[in-house]
Parts: sequence; structure tokens; C-alpha cells
Amino acid sequence: MAGKDMHTEGARDRTKGAMKEAEGKVRERAADLADDESEQLKGVGQQIKGKAQQGLGKAKQALDPNPGRDDV
Repeated sequence: MAGKDMHTEGARDRTKGAMKEAEGKVRERAADLADDESEQLKGVGQQIKGKAQQGLGKAKQALDPNPGRDDV
């Protein structure tokens, strides 16, 4: 059974995390303009999730012994 390329998965997680973080920032700013505290908190939460996903991606990349190659 072939394993997955941790380096590629990590890069994918980092990209998705960065997008999630950016969406959270936009959400927080829009809520700030609308003076909606609930949405502001949701935006901050989304940013935290994005940062966590980026950290997971970095860890996956660091753990890959053969970047760019699937385990065979």
C-alpha cells in the first residue's frame, strides 16, 4: 500500500490554512465595521483555525524523510 507524500500534504495544509486565516481576517474586519461582536469572534476563531492548520502543514513537511516522493 502506497503512503502519501507528507511534504505535499503539508504544503496543501499550509495553503488551506493561510486561506482560512485570510477569510477570518476579512470576516473580523467586516464585523468590526458592522459593530457585530459575535461575527468578530467568529472571524478570530477562523484565524486561529487557519494558523493551526498551517502549523500542522509545517509539521508534516518537517517529518517527511523524502520530500516530493510517495512511499512505495
